[in-house]
Amino acid sequence: MAFELGVYHFGELTPDPTTGAMMNPGVHLRHLVEQATVADQVGLDVFGVGEHHRTDFAVSAPAVVLAAMAQATDNIKLSSAVTVLSSDDPVRVFQQFATVDLLSEGRAEIIAGRGSYTESFPLFGYDLSQYNELFAEKLDLLLKLRDENPINWEGQLRAPLTDGDVTPRPDRQIPVWIAVGGTPASVVRAAKLGLPLSLAIIGGSYQQFEPFVDLYRRAAAEFGHDPKKLAVSIASPGFVDTSKQTALDTSYPYFQAGWMQNHHQRGNGVPMPRRAYEAQATTAGAFFLGGPQEIIDKTMAQYELFHHDRIMIQMGFGNVPQKDMLRAIEILGTEVAPVVRKEIESLKSSQE
Repeated sequence: MAFELGVYHFGELTPDPTTGAMMNPGVHLRHLVEQATVADQVGLDVFGVGEHHRTDFAVSAPAVVLAAMAQATDNIKLSSAVTVLSSDDPVRVFQQFATVDLLSEGRAEIIAGRGSYTESFPLFGYDLSQYNELFAEKLDLLLKLRDENPINWEGQLRAPLTDGDVTPRPDRQIPVWIAVGGTPASVVRAAKLGLPLSLAIIGGSYQQFEPFVDLYRRAAAEFGHDPKKLAVSIASPGFVDTSKQTALDTSYPYFQAGWMQNHHQRGNGVPMPRRAYEAQATTAGAFFLGGPQEIIDKTMAQYELFHHDRIMIQMGFGNVPQKDMLRAIEILGTEVAPVVRKEIESLKSSQE
């Protein structure tokens, strides 16, 4: 596949770090649709929307938001980021994303994960002690729903399906990615199933994640899959502006506020001093933070290490103002993406 660049957003409702004002959820949802529209217009490849079930996030139903985006865009792929499959019903997940896929004429994707935010488990009546078992069983069902209709299926944690007729059916097989945050067992699960890997790198040095990508490809080969046909995506926070200094100055107050107030351990945020944030913007840091050239350089450095297929930038975490978000998306699409695609294509050609 050609190298892809995308953006994702959790829809966090972080109070403004200067005024303390809280954005209306409806306004924020409409902002997300506008962001996806601009991302489509400037030629980005993917827009992703997260799923959270708390008052400090606007998006609890990503498929509904993606359906709105489907009507406002023409080419961009529309993905969850992620679907908390362990606490959802795979039948409804499939139906919802099949609907998005039909509305968008074949642009829907699912990134399935276990969920680092766990509020949805008690909310929907699931036992957190079955965290791993729920995901494994529901992923098995989701993949069978994708591949078969009618479906006959039986598990341990859900009622069986006998000649289940699950509709609507999409016109193609919807891509299902596995989200991994650094657990080797999850990497091996994706490899065993022959599913693409979405690797979240949200801190530290990205080089420390090379063993996970290597494990994924080795395990895939051992399970009989061609590693060259399995895609790898790197997902990290970031922000793009006209220069590195501007990117840092614009995004840091919001990121710090979001890191403190929208953390997965509610009420127990993680301080992010400015010097630590700037460290993530260095060549070895995990974040895509900087002007166009810094983002190009980091993407290419990562490509040399991972030989991956996609980057997804969690742009403007903490509710960076919309005008700044739209500018960042435009810069990513017009000044970064064309250069990255050309350089990676050139590298691939020289290695053939």
